[in-house]
Amino acid sequence: MRVLLRLIISAIIVVVLSNILPGVDVDSFLIAVIAAAVISMLNLFVKPILVILTLPVTIVTFGLFVLVINAIIILLGDWLIAGFQVDGFWWAMLFSVLLSLFQSIVFQLGEKS
Repeated sequence: MRVLLRLIISAIIVVVLSNILPGVDVDSFLIAVIAAAVISMLNLFVKPILVILTLPVTIVTFGLFVLVINAIIILLGDWLIAGFQVDGFWWAMLFSVLLSLFQSIVFQLGEKS
């Protein structure tokens, strides 16, 4: 139940960000739920592999290269999901940073209450 709630909250954040950012477009709430699920799965399975493969660059950049990896994950989601469009790398970078920030804030507030 908790996973489903987190997925719905993430989908709401995706919809809000798509309304705020002109470079991100989501066709419907169902597509936002699918996007949130796919991005979560990519973060779970693909991101650790990318982090290991790019470990030297990540160490040299003091971990900032993880932001690039997050943008790549968003672009992979864009490629996999019809109805979820991101207009380029920089929009993906901004979207991933804001998505992570809002998820952190909302999920922290949920744990305290």
